Amino acid sequence: MTPLFNPFDFLRPTIEMSRMMVEAQEVILLRMTGLAGVWQMGPAENQRMMDEKVEAMTESAQAVYASGMAGNTAGEMALAGIAPLRDRTRANAKRLTIKAAGGAA
Repeated sequence: MTPLFNPFDFLRPTIEMSRMMVEAQEVILLRMTGLAGVWQMGPAENQRMMDEKVEAMTESAQAVYASGMAGNTAGEMALAGIAPLRDRTRANAKRLTIKAAGGAA
């Protein structure tokens, strides 16, 4: 019989969440320095950072629901919920790093 809960089920989600948190701190740093005028940041960035949170959280909730309805484990559900959030933070970190370095992202 398979146990209902295995603590190792959350090892990978914990690692993914940690990566996302580091990337989120990078995005915050880049946005704050851009808002402070250290580098040129587009006027739409303020609205973008608000809009993307709603979209990402909606996608995350839908992914968790779909994963749970598919009968996945709690760890798999956690990974499904983290994925849309991490995709956004990773993309923002890359985009803002290029822009801050003078690229045209």
